[in-house]
Parts: sequence; C-alpha cells; structure tokens
Amino acid sequence: MIRDKRFYKSFAGLTASIALQNLLTYSVNLADNIMIGRYSQNALSGVSLCNQYQFFLQMLVVGVSEGIVVLGARYWGKKELKPIPSIIGCGLRFGCGLALLMFLAALLAPRQLIGLMTNDATVAAQALDYLQVICFTYVIFAGTNMLASSLRSIGIVKIGYMIAGSTLCINIVLNSLLIYGRLGFPELGARGAAIATLISRTVELLIVIWFLKYKEHALNLNLKNLVCIDTRYMRDYVQVSLPLLITQALWGFNSIVQTAIIGNMDDAASVLPANSISVIVYQIISVVGYGAASAAAILTGKTLGENEKQPKQAIQPLLHTLQILFVEIGIVTGIILFLAQFPILHIYDILTPRAAQLTKQFITVLAVTTVGTCYQMATDSGFLRAGGDTRFSMINNNIWTWLICLPCAYLSAFVFRFPPAVVFFCLKMDQIGKCPIIYLRAKSYRWIHILTRESAS
Repeated sequence: MIRDKRFYKSFAGLTASIALQNLLTYSVNLADNIMIGRYSQNALSGVSLCNQYQFFLQMLVVGVSEGIVVLGARYWGKKELKPIPSIIGCGLRFGCGLALLMFLAALLAPRQLIGLMTNDATVAAQALDYLQVICFTYVIFAGTNMLASSLRSIGIVKIGYMIAGSTLCINIVLNSLLIYGRLGFPELGARGAAIATLISRTVELLIVIWFLKYKEHALNLNLKNLVCIDTRYMRDYVQVSLPLLITQALWGFNSIVQTAIIGNMDDAASVLPANSISVIVYQIISVVGYGAASAAAILTGKTLGENEKQPKQAIQPLLHTLQILFVEIGIVTGIILFLAQFPILHIYDILTPRAAQLTKQFITVLAVTTVGTCYQMATDSGFLRAGGDTRFSMINNNIWTWLICLPCAYLSAFVFRFPPAVVFFCLKMDQIGKCPIIYLRAKSYRWIHILTRESAS
C-alpha cells in the first residue's frame, strides 16, 4: 500500500472533481427524469427510449475521449505537451463525425429508430416528440464533452463541473417552464424537456470556448492547432482508440438492445419506467466509482509516462492500493444504492403499484452488481486501458455482452418467461462475472505498453 499522504490527497482531489462533474451531469438527467415522470408515466417511458440512443452517443464520445486521455496523459508524464493538441484534433474529427451521422439518422428516420425499441404506440408518440428536437444537441454535446474530457489528460478538471453546474441550473428552470407551461409558456411536455436540453447544451459549448480562449494556457488550444494537426499522431491515436471506440460503440448498442428486450416484454408499460428510474438513480450514486476510475487512468498514464524504463516497478504500488480502494468504494456504493430505493419511490409517486414494485427490485439488483462494477470497470478503465491494453478490454467486454448476457436475457424474457427482475439481472451479471478475469489480467502486468514516440519534437 502507498503510505504517502500526498498521493491520497491528489487521488481524492481528482476523484472528487470528476465525481462532481458526473454528479452534476447525471443530475441534469435526473431532473429531466423526475419532472417528466411527474408529468406523465408515458412521457417518462418515451424520453427513456430516446435516452438510450443518447447513451449510445455518449459511449462513442467516451471511446473517442479515452483514446485522447490515454495518449495525452503519457505525454504529460513525459513533460511533452506539444503533441497533445494534435491528438485532441484527431479525436474531434472522429467524435464529431460520428455525432453528425447519428444526428442525420435521428432526423431522417425517427419513427424507425423508436419502432426498434417499443411496440407501445402511446409511448412511441411521446418518444417521437422528444427525439425530433433532442437530435440537434448531438454534435454540440460531442464537441463539448470531448474538449472537456481531453483537458483531464493534463489534470484540468474544473471546467467539467463548471459546465455541468450551469447546465443543471438552466435545465431545471427551463424544464419547469416548458414541460408544465408555467409563467405564460406553452405546455409542451416531453418536447419542452428536449428544448430545455438543447438550450443548456448550447450554453455548455459557449463556456468551453470561453475557457479555452481566456483561461487555458498550458496547451494554448485554438481552432488553428485543432484543425491543422501533425498527422504523425493520427496513426498512434487510431491504434489506441479504435478498440476503445469499438468497445464503447458495442456497449452503447448493447444498451439499445437491452431497452428493446425490456420494451417488448408483456409488462413493458411498467418495466420501462422502472428501468429508467433505477438506471438514473444508479448513475447518480455511482459517480464516485466512475470518478475513481477516471482519476486512476490519469495517474496511470502520468506514472507510466514518467517511468518508461521501469514501468512495472513504478505502477505496482499504485495498482495494489487502488484495487483495494475500488472494492471499498463498491461496497459503500451498493449499500447507499439499496437504501435509496425508499425515498426514490416517494418522489415518483405517480408510478403504478406494479412499476413501483419493479423499481425496487431493479435497484436491489444494481446494489449487488455495483460492487463488481466499481472493481472491474475501474481496474479495466483505470489501468488496463490506460496502459494501452485496449484490445484485451474490447474482447473481454464483448464476449460477456454478446455471447453471455444478451442471449441469457432474451431467453429469460421470451422463451422461459421469467419475471422482469430475473431478466434485468441477466443484463447486469457481467459486472460480477468479469471481476476474476480483470484481476488476473491486472496481476500479469501484460497490459503495460509503450505508446509515445521517442521524440515528440
């Protein structure tokens, strides 16, 4: 175990900053969820369907951003900042291009996309109203979040919660006005929530542009050095990011397939809102676990960049210490999540008794699986991927998702007709199942790779 108090202070600072950003970001989704949920259960179900498509975009952005952070943190550790703008420029090309494709698909074929996820006509109508507006946020969201995440690679994390905090405030105010039609505004329901999100996402982008122009001086990012990049780093970026992008894209698509399974069950009208509520509550409460994973990735990249000649000896105490912390964070998160189900059901008092019962069951399942998530996800993202072992991560995650979890959930739902809680567990059981595999891979140290060039000049 590391004994240096400065390490724990640094790790806690990074974790808290990233967790706060995630908390504020997910609080925006929670505010939407609660305010729409109190307006109409069908509207909540419709918005939750569109959020699965949005989640797919988020996963693509995460895949693109992780590649930037992995390479950027290595060069930061080597005290070579000159290549980082070119690496960020590579990421922006991929990320914004993918977001543009998703925008066009949602704009041109919204009914087809929604039809894949539900057979309920009332829910589909609510989803269509929301999707036709929210799709205009996709490119803005991708650019903003990739720039903010990229700055993490050199330890700049404050901008993240500045963005998320402003969005939360703006979104709550506009939701109140546009969903319910207060103070003379029209009552737009789900469409009003989408308009509120579009405005808040635009403000986010303006804040990032202001920060880069007036406050960020280490990288001196501007439009010119993001567009006119050094193409030598394109190959390095693709080599690291492509497995991450494939993993995250398939994970995002997996979320859509999960929703399609849940949305086509016999009890879909109750299962969909229960799934939506339990997942957003989980996202809120698990922010520390995900913050710890991101902090570990930054520290791992920096440590390996500083110690390329003896990486194993340098990373060993960091790996041992943080793995123990990940398990402890998981246990605490699981307990808090289990206890949270009781006040949550008081907030969502519009739910039918069946939907409320399923919400309790789904949250209980997540309270158990989150212990595994906080260990295996954080070790995978914080060490294996940050060490350059992105191919192993891609293979492991996709075997569990496509060959184990989804087939088991499909059979449970439509062949054996098991209760919804059993189907939900089948969709989440990989979070526990991957733990021994991740542990053995981390212990082997075969995940450490040299990613930077000998000379970045």
